[in-house]
Amino acid sequence: MRKSRLSLFKSTSMLISVVGIIMIISTIIVVAYVGYSIVSTGITNEISSGTQYDELAELKAEYSNLSVKFDSIKSTYYAGDSGDVKVYNDAKLELTRANSAIENVQSALDADKPSNEVDSRIDFAKKKLVAANDAYNSL
Repeated sequence: MRKSRLSLFKSTSMLISVVGIIMIISTIIVVAYVGYSIVSTGITNEISSGTQYDELAELKAEYSNLSVKFDSIKSTYYAGDSGDVKVYNDAKLELTRANSAIENVQSALDADKPSNEVDSRIDFAKKKLVAANDAYNSL
């Protein structure tokens, strides 16, 4: 009876040691995976952010070009009657909305908003620039 107790104690002690080692290895694997995920997400966000800054620069350049076009025809419309001024001001309002959307993108990037939110703001700004360009072309 005494030998069986000793054998049971040895096997139980061995089982506890093996389970402990497995738990330690599992913990190390989980911590490594979480660390990898955090680093990977950080790198991905940095890459997305760089692309988004490039798109913002393109939006600003397009806005600047369109603004120059609007300014070049301003005197023509202001020299006409009040109807011409209203048409010009309505078109210029679209340009102002596009500028506001671009500033909204800049604000989101400065505040480190999630990349999907910044992307949606970029898409909105692009739509507003297209609307402003259409308004200019209709002048």
